Amino acid sequence: MESDISRLLEDWPYEPGKVNVRIIHNARGETLLQMRVDLGILQMHLTGRPDGTEPDGYESLFEAAKARLEAHERSFETDEGFVITPEQCRALREEAVQYYHRYICLGVLEQYKAVERDTTRNLELVEFCARYAAEEADRRALAQVRPHLLMIRAKARAGRYMDAGEREKAVAAIEEALEGIAEHFAETGNPDAFEETREVQILHNMLEDLPELPPADPEEELQRRLETAVAQENYELAAILRDELRIMRESSPHAP
Repeated sequence: MESDISRLLEDWPYEPGKVNVRIIHNARGETLLQMRVDLGILQMHLTGRPDGTEPDGYESLFEAAKARLEAHERSFETDEGFVITPEQCRALREEAVQYYHRYICLGVLEQYKAVERDTTRNLELVEFCARYAAEEADRRALAQVRPHLLMIRAKARAGRYMDAGEREKAVAAIEEALEGIAEHFAETGNPDAFEETREVQILHNMLEDLPELPPADPEEELQRRLETAVAQENYELAAILRDELRIMRESSPHAP
């Protein structure tokens, strides 16, 4: 039968203990993200809601909920009285799991900006539910994942900064996450749990293992800045950098 995916699963076997991820292109020309799990394959869109749907015409249920809040604030000039029901909270949590699967996959592929995007989105959802959920249980339900989200986002930011040769910013991103996790445990009345959490241990290990970057070659750094300026269509700066690069090359003892 055409709906049988056995051949797909056989061609891409599941490997226990490993996050198996790949990028594919479908017949419509879309670029999609796939993750092999023990019972099959998860397929996700790279932008928007991972399942590709637009509930009520919005990018996500969360965007729809924020639109309802904005409408409430326009009508009453305050957010007082705005609540999200237990059913809405449940749907938002289920949607957050989709983004969780995606940012885990994107992390494996070192798509750092996209990981930042999705973790920041879920962090905003945590705060939204904590503020507006009608039931106390729903206000607490997502709060417990805040340390995990802060840690994953910090790893992505640090990776992006290290790729750009900005080690100090990478260190700052990790330290900012540690401060955020400490604040989380202080707010939840359990500050002693801070040092014992897996997320904090991972971030401390990252700080210890973060490699020192070699001094940048001046010519390579100028070339990198020139390429960035051109990509950003900052042609005035590009012209200046191009002149500096020409002068540097002409003054080089190895110049012909």
